[in-house]
Amino acid sequence: MDIKLIQLQKHGDARGSLVSLEDQKNVPFTIRRVYYLFGTQPNVRRGLHAHKNLRQLVIVVRGSCRFLLDDGNEHIEIFLDNPAQGLLIESMMWREMYDFSEDCVLMVLADAHYDESDYIRSHEQFMESKR
Repeated sequence: MDIKLIQLQKHGDARGSLVSLEDQKNVPFTIRRVYYLFGTQPNVRRGLHAHKNLRQLVIVVRGSCRFLLDDGNEHIEIFLDNPAQGLLIESMMWREMYDFSEDCVLMVLADAHYDESDYIRSHEQFMESKR
């Protein structure tokens, strides 16, 4: 499985740090939607879907969480805790997010607006479509 972690350039000094996100530069697509998750309760799994076409870059702005990614052939677990690093999730990749720290803020940049018909919400359907 080809997983891409994108190192984001961090600028800063004694006053603090800044990361700039620019489409077609350090974000490999045009950004059409941005959303973020926070206040996730312990022992909750989020995601539990794949997208037919959507590409996303996810960044843990604060705290940490784990991702389970499944491409239909193999799955991999990734721990995210660096706000200067983005996880690129391509289309047709099953994802589950879990083990959120209490202070976790997970930001998602997407290359398209919300479209319910782009979702595959059943892992069984996902595996069927990968065959």
